[in-house]
Amino acid sequence: MTNKEDIRTKTLAEITAFFEASGEKAFRARQAWQWLWQKGATRFEEMTSLSRETRALLEARYAIRAAAVTAAQESRDGTTKLGVTLADGLVVEMVLIPAGEGKSTACVSTQVGCKLRCDFCATGRMGFARDLEAGEIVDQVMLARKTLEARGAALGNIVLMGMGEPLLNYDRVLAATRLIASPDALAISPYRLTLSTAGIPAGIRRLADDGARFHLAVSLHSALDATRERLMPVNKAYPLAALSDALAYFVEKTGTRPTLEYLLLDGVNDGEEDARALALFCRRFPVKINVIEYNPVEGSAYKRTPEERRDRFIRALEERNMVVNLRRGRGRDIDAACGQLANFANKERP
Repeated sequence: MTNKEDIRTKTLAEITAFFEASGEKAFRARQAWQWLWQKGATRFEEMTSLSRETRALLEARYAIRAAAVTAAQESRDGTTKLGVTLADGLVVEMVLIPAGEGKSTACVSTQVGCKLRCDFCATGRMGFARDLEAGEIVDQVMLARKTLEARGAALGNIVLMGMGEPLLNYDRVLAATRLIASPDALAISPYRLTLSTAGIPAGIRRLADDGARFHLAVSLHSALDATRERLMPVNKAYPLAALSDALAYFVEKTGTRPTLEYLLLDGVNDGEEDARALALFCRRFPVKINVIEYNPVEGSAYKRTPEERRDRFIRALEERNMVVNLRRGRGRDIDAACGQLANFANKERP
């Protein structure tokens, strides 16, 4: 891999400064920017509105390190898991989930692996390699759109809910969301974007202070500290009380209602006491609750909650005036649990 800087790590202002210092007209920088982020150019020679001399100037100074889809798994239910290979050979995952009306939701990654090591998660088992650059996050969105358009479908919503903890890669993730929303880049409304976190209080407060316009989801999975610590070691550093304070701050500052993700695990967090604790946790601020069916991970002892107990858990929440949605497990016939496909690919890599 070349030692040249990746041009996609540069801001428009930085590219403009480079053009001006090289004797080029400043407006050429915006043209190059639009080739990168609107048209998805992966080679400078594709930027045909620029002269050959200008393209050669860019080629001499920069590289374009675009990601590519190198593996795919198709489920009978229409879910598609894609292995996305980065310029350094590492692999992350993206999942396309049918959402009706010819649209799909793209679930994209923000890190290669994850530091948090949640007990039920395949990604946590692969450890942590590195953060993704903003361009590598945006690449997944562009690849999702391209893949869907080739099928005659469209990209609906985007969820930063794949591999990694977005708030531990805060600056690059925020830069990616700005590119996704920018009229000069992907021009996708931030209201179609959701960031999902395991619950980093400082990051949630920072989102509120930075005026984040996208949706916030928190992977809660238990409102009992002992149970959540068992499932999510992050709860030892940031217990439920600290998370609650951060969410209250976020709601007060932004006026938006977060979503709590709750993965039901058989005999672990799906009882009456668990439902009661969850409803109590939610009384402090308005929230929506997504109850999620578990996709088993090879080697894990966790199992999916039976339908009868799942429905009883949901009824217990609704009887306490909670807004609850059921997210059924998708892609059961493929490596659907987050991290399984990339974990295998990265292990196979020298």
